[in-house]
Amino acid sequence: MKLVGSYTSPFVRKISVILLEKGITFEFVNESPYSENHGVTQYNPLGKVPALVTDEGETWFDSPIIAAYLEQLDIAPALLPRDARAALKVRQLEALADGVMDAALASVREQARPAEQQSEAELLRQREKINQSLDALEGHVADGSLKADELTIATIAVACAIGYLNFRRVAPGWCVDRPQLVKLVENLFSRESFARTEPPAS
Repeated sequence: MKLVGSYTSPFVRKISVILLEKGITFEFVNESPYSENHGVTQYNPLGKVPALVTDEGETWFDSPIIAAYLEQLDIAPALLPRDARAALKVRQLEALADGVMDAALASVREQARPAEQQSEAELLRQREKINQSLDALEGHVADGSLKADELTIATIAVACAIGYLNFRRVAPGWCVDRPQLVKLVENLFSRESFARTEPPAS
């Protein structure tokens, strides 16, 4: 398999972690959708990463779709419950974590604009999304919907989202008053799959 993406993308990291946890051998094709003359559109017409090319030549894109495809291969460990409704609940928590990634990426892109062109209202809007979503995720860990010691597509997505917040210094102080989330991500970050996919320092 080939995984097409950027080393700094939290969505790409999510898929890398899943592949590593399942022991699936893959080649990483480093393509940034923001670089000139990138080759991402040959895999995804939307020009977004990640994209996954199977050994049979099929191409899958969008991280929730790729995650679902990998789960259908029925390779241990299972990252979704067998029960369809329970699986849907996990996928909803994945979507919430993915939303944090989207908001963080939007913040980073906004801050990359010249200072005079940046919108403080837009940055505030994204910050509110992140904080509200992190509060919700904290509640889901507290009520057992997310378990700190359980490896699922949702917990992987949450850890990747928070890893990106740390990496880009978005929402500093996110861990204040969120002890359940801290415990969850510390548990995930200790795994080899997360150590191997940590984004580069520069």
